[in-house]
Amino acid sequence: MNEALTMVLAWVVGCLLGVIFFGGLWWTVRKSIAAKQPALWIFGSLLVRMSIVLAGFYLFSGSHLGRLFLCLLGFLTARLAVIRLTRPSRERQICLRPEAKHAP
Repeated sequence: MNEALTMVLAWVVGCLLGVIFFGGLWWTVRKSIAAKQPALWIFGSLLVRMSIVLAGFYLFSGSHLGRLFLCLLGFLTARLAVIRLTRPSRERQICLRPEAKHAP
């Protein structure tokens, strides 16, 4: 029972790290559009996000390969969730689509 709880916790930790990483990426891209130095925003955010995720993987998984695998699985699950949650609505996608140009 204790091992099963640890494995579920590994997946949850991976999900949280994924939300931090990919949610932070989404936030950074939105902020960098209006920033005076977007490269600084993007590079700084990359360093912070990578540091948090790598430290989280290292601290939680330790030397257990199974926990590391479940952390990575949770990380990828969070990626799919963040992509789905940050996608523009269907109406906005239709408005943003360029008109077709026809040949003369």
